[in-house]
Amino acid sequence: MPVTDENRVTIRADVVFGTGGGRDLHCDIYEPPAAIKNGIGVLLVHGGGWSQGDRTQLRGYGLLLGRRGYLCVASEYRLTGEALWPAQIEDVKCALRWMRANSAELGINDDQIVISGNSAGGHLSLMAAGTPDRRELEGNGGNEGVETHVSAAIAFYPPTGLERRGWGGLPSLFGPGAAEETLRTASPLTYACEGFPPTLLIQGNADDVVPAREAQQMYDALHAAGVPVEMHMFANQPHGFDADPRLGRECAEMMLSFLDRVLAR
Repeated sequence: MPVTDENRVTIRADVVFGTGGGRDLHCDIYEPPAAIKNGIGVLLVHGGGWSQGDRTQLRGYGLLLGRRGYLCVASEYRLTGEALWPAQIEDVKCALRWMRANSAELGINDDQIVISGNSAGGHLSLMAAGTPDRRELEGNGGNEGVETHVSAAIAFYPPTGLERRGWGGLPSLFGPGAAEETLRTASPLTYACEGFPPTLLIQGNADDVVPAREAQQMYDALHAAGVPVEMHMFANQPHGFDADPRLGRECAEMMLSFLDRVLAR
């Protein structure tokens, strides 16, 4: 879609949405022109193995979705060098609470907030979708008591069953010697049951970082539970394949199609 004055997205950078570990947490807001805003907000959660990366990774999706009327918020969260689990999901839920508490100012409906993430961000997105209003995972970063449920979830090549394999990033995420029960309760698959929000999974079948079976298992579990779920498996594509601008645009169209269908009134 060509950029015109009618669809030009405004970026508000370094907005404080809460606190984590005694410091401010920041986000970037991708705001569509008022004339095309559709009232739906999308929280974008970056990847990086929980140990690196930043919110600018998903700038492309903020712009592409913004040009179609979706207000996007790309948020940071504490990485493993700063804090162990569950700090990461606490910060993601802090961003959801902030979006809901500030929905009027943002120009979104507080009952139409979506979460989307890539890799570790995909894991956090599915965890947030599957554990709405779980107080033990919400911390105290701001807007306490505000609900954290989402209307839909999108996850790119997400780890979904942490207890099922020896993930390389797990010692830094949980500390050494994490119990299997800790890994189970931090796994999206644990929460794949009736009531999970509509979900889109996007995966490459040549991914040697997060194997395609992770997305497949999540799809199977959600489908068996009667959850509206779909999966797009890209042939011969590695981890992070949507960094290719052509494939990123294709993925954005899949996201838009999915959201247009599952959020249609």
